[in-house]
Amino acid sequence: MSHWPIVQIGEFLRKNEEWVVIDPEQTYKQVTARLWGKGLTLRCECQGSEIAASRQLRVHAGQFLVSRIDARNGAFGIVPDKLDGAVVSQDFPSFSVDKTQMVPKFLEWMSRTDWFVDLCKRASEGSTNRVRLKEDRFLAQPIPLFSIAEQQRIVAQLDGVAKQIEHRQRAVVGIGAELSAMLQGAFERIIYDAPRVRMVDVAPLVRRPIEVDLEGRYPEIGIRSFGKGTFHKPLLSGVDVGTKRLFEIHENDLIFNIVFAWEGAVAVAVAEDHGRVGSHRFLACVPDKHRTTAQFLRHYFLSPDGLKQLGEASPGGAGRNRTLGLKALEAIMVPCPSLDAQHWFDRLQAKARAAREAQVDASAGLASLIPALLDQEFACTMQALGHKG
Repeated sequence: MSHWPIVQIGEFLRKNEEWVVIDPEQTYKQVTARLWGKGLTLRCECQGSEIAASRQLRVHAGQFLVSRIDARNGAFGIVPDKLDGAVVSQDFPSFSVDKTQMVPKFLEWMSRTDWFVDLCKRASEGSTNRVRLKEDRFLAQPIPLFSIAEQQRIVAQLDGVAKQIEHRQRAVVGIGAELSAMLQGAFERIIYDAPRVRMVDVAPLVRRPIEVDLEGRYPEIGIRSFGKGTFHKPLLSGVDVGTKRLFEIHENDLIFNIVFAWEGAVAVAVAEDHGRVGSHRFLACVPDKHRTTAQFLRHYFLSPDGLKQLGEASPGGAGRNRTLGLKALEAIMVPCPSLDAQHWFDRLQAKARAAREAQVDASAGLASLIPALLDQEFACTMQALGHKG
């Protein structure tokens, strides 16, 4: 495998020069190239009258298309069947592939390697904001030309792994939906005849103000919408805090981002969040351990009924104009079944979360095979070109 002939890319790529005059009354598909080897996708379907240029290049399935501007960032790929006949500007040169020398799918896989992106960087030049791929330099770049049989072998192997990943990812989505339905069914059963109590009576708001030192550094917390948990922001300097008030968060707090509570910015602080700070926009409620649990309340507020209540407690327009009111939050009536029932449900949530994470980890582990296989299959290419693997 280490003695494939070295050829210039121009040996198997031919520039596409199929220009078409844009008809204002006709509908056209336009293509865009995603960064970092993620391929091509439909940019839009539009009337010719919406396209500024009087003519564009027509591309066809199986051609290799490159973004002049972002080739150095991995923006290129093989035109898929669904984009056959689409049009692009001159900033997206496309090339027909000589299939007697290069299998298009092999070129697609090869273009996802780091060394191919480096090749495009070497073929680009210009100032910081005006770097462009130079076609002549790109087509003159040398690469080892694998035999057609070897290309087909590599494509079959990589395609096989990609199909397994796709199947696993679909399974993860399906399992996630099943687990969510199971949890919601169990939740509805235990709250069916449970009393409703005011939020303030079972999980009152707690403020832990901190004194800001201008020379201090403060680890901020953030809350993702749609129930996706907390995240950690960069350290905030005392100078940057200015007159803003900061409050400390403790593990097991039920926390709300009042700006986006209506779209599920609700979370339970975990051990890694303990001691972090949030502005006045982050409300921390501490559940009475004799009456309720943070995880149970979190599930309620992310349920359809809970989100509805948060929405009603967040008056205003869309986005940042919808702010959760403190008094309105305290007045929300939440279900309060027996503590034993809540603990049982929390254990069920933990098991479902562990099962979901195991599936996601397995899928991620399988997905990591793609870069490893690319490195393995194209190691000889890097060696032949003098790169270190």
